[in-house]
Formats: sequence, C-alpha cells, structure tokens
Amino acid sequence: MALELEGRLVKVLPQQTGAGKNGTWVKQDFVVETSDQYPKKICFSAWGDKAADLSRYKTGDVLKVAFNLESREYNEKWYTEARAWKIDGNVAGETQKASASAPTESTFFSDEEDNDLPF
Repeated sequence: MALELEGRLVKVLPQQTGAGKNGTWVKQDFVVETSDQYPKKICFSAWGDKAADLSRYKTGDVLKVAFNLESREYNEKWYTEARAWKIDGNVAGETQKASASAPTESTFFSDEEDNDLPF
C-alpha cells in the first residue's frame, strides 16, 4: 500500500549505518509536520540512496513524501515504520499555483443568475 503526505521538514536525525547479511546499509530518519488544522509530526525512514537524497533539503522545506507502512514483530512487540520511497521538495510553488486556480466565490454566484431567494 503506497501513501503520500505533504508537510514541512522539521528535523533530520543522525544517519545510521550497519552491516547485515546483504552487506552494509544506511538509514536516515526525518520528521515532517503536516499543515492540517491540527498538525501532526510523522517520523519517516529513508534507506540507501533515499538517505543520500535527503541531504538536498533543509529544515523548513516543504516536502511531498511517498511511503509505505510496514510492521514487524520482535519479542512479541510490534514496531511500525513509515518507509519513504520517494521524496520531492519545493512543492510549495505547486500548492500556491493550485490555490490560485481554485474557483472564487464569483464563479459560483455570478450577477447573471436569478437572485430570487425563497425566504
């Protein structure tokens, strides 16, 4: 299941590295805050090349993150990870363009319409 979220980059956590049965690995966690009425902070994990891609962005940048949710069991406890597989930056300009082309009140209530109200 692929999900997508847009928000402001709040924090980039220290990079983690290690060695496993498939060779060395790199992981970078980062926190994004949504711009909803009640903002939420979500911690994502970027692995491998995506961790390197994250270095292009700085705190405060607006990002669009495509991610998968994955849960694993360890010692009868479940751990969930939001694994980012695509990170796009500078989406603020796209958001402003979209809001500029949004219909205005005059689109819905033109002067040409019949202004007879039933009350």
